[in-house]
Amino acid sequence: MRRWRLFLPEPTTLFDKLWNSHAVAALPGGGTLLAIDRVFLHERTGASALNSLAEAGRAVADPARVFAVTDHIVDTRPGRTDKTLMPGGQVFITETRAAAKAAGITLFDVNDPDQGIVHVISPELGIVLPGCTLVAPDSHTCTQGAFGALAWGIGSSEAEHAMATGTLRLNKPKSMCVRFSGALAKGVTPKDMIMTLIARHGAAGGKGHAVEFAGQAVQALDMEGRMTLCNMVTEFSAMSGFIAPDTKTLAYLEGRRYAPSGEDWDRATQNWRQLVSDANAAFDTEIEIDASAISPMVSWGTSPEHSVGISGAVPDNASERPLEYMALKPKQKLAGTPIDAAFIGSCTNSRLSDLRRASALLKGKTIASHVKAICVPGSSRVKREAEAEGIDAIFREAGFEWRESGCSMCFYAGGESFDAGSRVISTTNRNFESRQGPSVKTHIASPETVVASALAGVIADPRTLQDG
Repeated sequence: MRRWRLFLPEPTTLFDKLWNSHAVAALPGGGTLLAIDRVFLHERTGASALNSLAEAGRAVADPARVFAVTDHIVDTRPGRTDKTLMPGGQVFITETRAAAKAAGITLFDVNDPDQGIVHVISPELGIVLPGCTLVAPDSHTCTQGAFGALAWGIGSSEAEHAMATGTLRLNKPKSMCVRFSGALAKGVTPKDMIMTLIARHGAAGGKGHAVEFAGQAVQALDMEGRMTLCNMVTEFSAMSGFIAPDTKTLAYLEGRRYAPSGEDWDRATQNWRQLVSDANAAFDTEIEIDASAISPMVSWGTSPEHSVGISGAVPDNASERPLEYMALKPKQKLAGTPIDAAFIGSCTNSRLSDLRRASALLKGKTIASHVKAICVPGSSRVKREAEAEGIDAIFREAGFEWRESGCSMCFYAGGESFDAGSRVISTTNRNFESRQGPSVKTHIASPETVVASALAGVIADPRTLQDG
């Protein structure tokens, strides 16, 4: 071997580049002190973190890097105010407002034109940027890794530390690459991709890892589809998920409020283009999935790993507890199972492209008379843009309720839920017991599958609508 080869740098993964560029110090006893570029709070825990920090006599180190939003508890019914259906919910909102003002941080309040779900508005505003670290007290913060960022969920006490010091202590996870080769078939979506990964490799399949998504099918996705893919990596038990930035990423971010501009943009993009895994970079774990073999997915149990293709059936060896809760039997076909309600929303599938695709299938049709259906845009901007295109009218004419933006019935925290014991098909990310209300049975799926099911009144294959 020639001696000069000894000095060539080893091929590096995108994860190592993100980690190393933010490593402040190696800590005694293990762990790394990482620099944190952005902190996002919401009204469910934001006031607690800010007030606790103030009571300890500490200030937010850099208020320009900290943002807050009202999205979790805020009501989504038209004409909303600070009042919510959640008992005591108004206090969370008013205290977060006061604490944010006292700390000097930016708050996207109840009726702010930029209000929305944190993981929807952060990309809309260009708060998340390639190469940055972003944390929030919400497990689906990993959504924002779609932009080549290292983003993950934290607790309130960690949020305090990040705000006060601009750093957090972490143990470095292992690296994983999930490659989706080939092209998705018609009617198959990014939601089906991530549900396939979790169904095949288990809800703990990504535990202890940071996951890079790659491959032809991933590169073909638009930015909103990439966000859906990264959103549910927390259901895979991974620390975070991310995708290398490319021309689509830059086109999406250019001109956003908090994105750099002018010469700063030119310098930033030069750096961002280096945020890729080097050829031959080694990962601790690699998974290959043929995207062309994926079909529309739907969950049958009480974990996202309890999912099968829409034409499939409950596994013969399914565990007793989820079957009992969901009132299903082994080998039972999912297609044709009656539903009571349908929900389109959440940080997984509430963006404009989701609503466009759903409305295209709904146009000129009416949902089953017994189905309660609700659509909740992911942000006030998404709502305005959808209404400008007439999407809201299509939803309303089909029989859906059209709401203000927020987390809504993604989880039973805002005080609103579906009827006890009802069966719901939903674009949300979790199908845990009582996630959408007491004893509610949730089947998670793509917006297309939710629409097809709402129209039929039973779980239905969206490809039948597209073929027609």
